Order: sequence, then C-alpha cells, then structure tokens
Amino acid sequence: MVLGVGTASAHSAVIGSSPENGAQIAAAPQQVSLQFNEALHQNFASLTVVGPDGNLWSKGDPTVQGDTLSVPLDGLGPAGEYTIAFRVTSADGHPISGTQVFTLTQEGVGTPGPKAAAPTGSSDEVSDSSGLIWVFVGIGVVVFGGGLWFALRRPRGQG
Repeated sequence: MVLGVGTASAHSAVIGSSPENGAQIAAAPQQVSLQFNEALHQNFASLTVVGPDGNLWSKGDPTVQGDTLSVPLDGLGPAGEYTIAFRVTSADGHPISGTQVFTLTQEGVGTPGPKAAAPTGSSDEVSDSSGLIWVFVGIGVVVFGGGLWFALRRPRGQG
C-alpha cells in the first residue's frame, strides 16, 4: 500500500504583497495585490480589504493574472489596521486562505463599503478537508479487514 503513495504536492503560498504584510503606509494604494509561488485557478478567488471600522474597503471583484491576485481600492478611510483576507484555489486544487495586515497612518477620504464579516484564518493558513479523508480511510480499513477475515477464516467442520 505504501508503494502506491505519490509525492505530496506543495500548496500555494504567498511570496509577496502590495502593500507588504505589516507595512505602515500614509496613503491608499490603487489596489491590493498578493503574489503566490505558483499560478492560481481563476475560479473561486476572493480578496477583500476590511478596515479598522469593520467596513469593506475593496471595490469590485478580484482578478487573477497568473500567480497574482488583485483587487482595486477607491481610497481608504480611518487610520488604523486594515486586514487583507484571501481565498484561492492552488494549482493542485486545494483551497488556500489566510490574512495579512497593513496600517494606514493618516486618515483617508475614501468611501466605505458595507460592514464585512470577520475574516477567518491566519496568515497563509491552509484549508484542508482532511476530516473527510479520514472517514474514507476508516471505511477502507474496515472493508479490507472484513475481506481479510473472510478469506482467512477456517470453514467449520473441516480440519
């Protein structure tokens, strides 16, 4: 069984961002971008920017170009920490999500969007469905064990 296992695929990881994670900036950039270590799937990409006021500051839908995920901004508002929350599908098909932050040091004049849901995940967290995998592994072990027991049992009355 062990011989049939292939090498593990590495998941996508953020290798750069604009603004940088933890950066302090005085003015809003035109957009927020994250660069990954591999090309991303176009489908199901999400990128939002949430301000210290709990409002959404990213405008429009994110775009994927190769290994880069971007979303436009139309200014920022209150000074404080902004959270970049992302979710993408890596080249191996696994969903990846996480957050990064930057701090706006001078109040902006942008118009906020609606209140945003609290971001989930931590920086570069890998989201995985390993619980479901273990259910299938458990079923496989039970079926294999039952088949082995059936094949090796001694018929009654012979012996």
